[in-house]
Amino acid sequence: MNFERKSGILLHISSLPGRWGIGELGPQARAFGEFLAEAGQKLWQILPTGPVGFGHSPYSSLSAFAGNHLLISFDELMEEGLLTERHLKHFPTFDPHQIDFPAVIAAREKVLFKVADRFKPDADFAEFCERETDWLSDYALFMAIRETQKNRPWTEWPAGLRDRDFRTLGKARRKLAKRIRRHEVLQYLFSKHWKKTAEFFRGLDISIIGDIPIFVAGDSADVWANRELFFLNEDGSPSVVAGVPPDYFSATGQRWGNPLYDWAAHRAMGFAWWTRRMCHILKMTDILRIDHFRGFEDYWEIPADEPTAVKGRWVKGPGLEFFQTLEKNLRHCPEFGKKFRLDEHVIAENLGIITDEVEALREACGFPGMWVLQFRFGAEPMHRPGYRPEGTEKNWAVYTGTHDNDTTAGWLHTLDKEEHQRVCTWLQTDGVALHHDLAELALSAPAKWAILPMQDVLGLASAARMNMPGTTQGNWGWRFLEDMVSPEVVEWLRKATQRNGRLGV
Repeated sequence: MNFERKSGILLHISSLPGRWGIGELGPQARAFGEFLAEAGQKLWQILPTGPVGFGHSPYSSLSAFAGNHLLISFDELMEEGLLTERHLKHFPTFDPHQIDFPAVIAAREKVLFKVADRFKPDADFAEFCERETDWLSDYALFMAIRETQKNRPWTEWPAGLRDRDFRTLGKARRKLAKRIRRHEVLQYLFSKHWKKTAEFFRGLDISIIGDIPIFVAGDSADVWANRELFFLNEDGSPSVVAGVPPDYFSATGQRWGNPLYDWAAHRAMGFAWWTRRMCHILKMTDILRIDHFRGFEDYWEIPADEPTAVKGRWVKGPGLEFFQTLEKNLRHCPEFGKKFRLDEHVIAENLGIITDEVEALREACGFPGMWVLQFRFGAEPMHRPGYRPEGTEKNWAVYTGTHDNDTTAGWLHTLDKEEHQRVCTWLQTDGVALHHDLAELALSAPAKWAILPMQDVLGLASAARMNMPGTTQGNWGWRFLEDMVSPEVVEWLRKATQRNGRLGV
């Protein structure tokens, strides 16, 4: 297990600057990598990279395997000769601070679909399609049908398409061949741009931390093509759904609405689907944050007809057997080999209501957990003997906040006088630059990894918040501007990183 002290930045790809309405896997991503290297950072943490579905959330994706084609780089396409400035002559001008998802999706897909339709398949494309066929074939067909069904959920499609009748799907493949090929091409282009970006970061000795949601969206190619792996009704709708009970984020809990896994069916198949999923994302990233880790020990099951998450129950998950089987299976993947260790590539998101059993599972797996400093300054724990908000153990990852938190500057404004004083007293600061003081605490922690949201590095207020849990509007759209990263920001971050022994060699 590697305990080398490192630090990095949490920033999703869509939040990168650029002129095409949304962050991309191109020159701006590489410029961000150069900023990280100059500031002494060794980690870049992103959010899930799948095609976004409901609420434009990366945690509600149309596929657990596909890439978000909106992140394909227009600049890279121009370098590859697949796009010209002439094609973009009438491309709209968008607010550089915030993503207008409906307008950006419409404008970018108009361009990307034309690029895909002009694309001339070659041997590299054919090899990609053959290599990824176990998910790509169903995904491309799913997306093609979805477009002809006005983007309605698959449970509302005609019965033959909904239930994957063999003859009906055969006719659809023939009739929708052009649309299917379009989505295959877009996935190929995403893969090319991702690999180029990942190789660039590898050259800078910066590891990419990916993110895998435990659950998948009901309206996804995964559930449509693998109904036997989920608890569903005859029409494909879920009989029970995922969420969490009331907590500090919401008084009525969070009813996520994802269908729940039939773990007995997964176990009977040797967790094959999960093995493919983990193999796929670990080939893309160096480290993987597993969102809602506690769901593997036990999870909150909500009857699908309940409007909130209040009336649910805890149900046992697959536990240690799941991770032991995954590791064993992944050692048979040629990309990893017989010495592969899952504990060297995973961060367990263990926030919220966490039991001793959940922590025992995490420790048995050897996965680092997460400490979020915004949650660690309560009056009760601060009075415990020996308590330290930054934690005391090495095998952890410490954060000032996550994508679900307010920015640190915004959070500080919500504190009452007593809470604010408690933070200042612990940090021994006058509070003038408290967001940097909290970042310094994260960097100084014993934890092997310290991650700072980009908003906290820049000292931005609540307007830069990425997500408000329990809401579906106005999230995921924040972007930063290039001129926000001043020489002073770089100098501060590098010196703070060096001061706390995270700069590396």
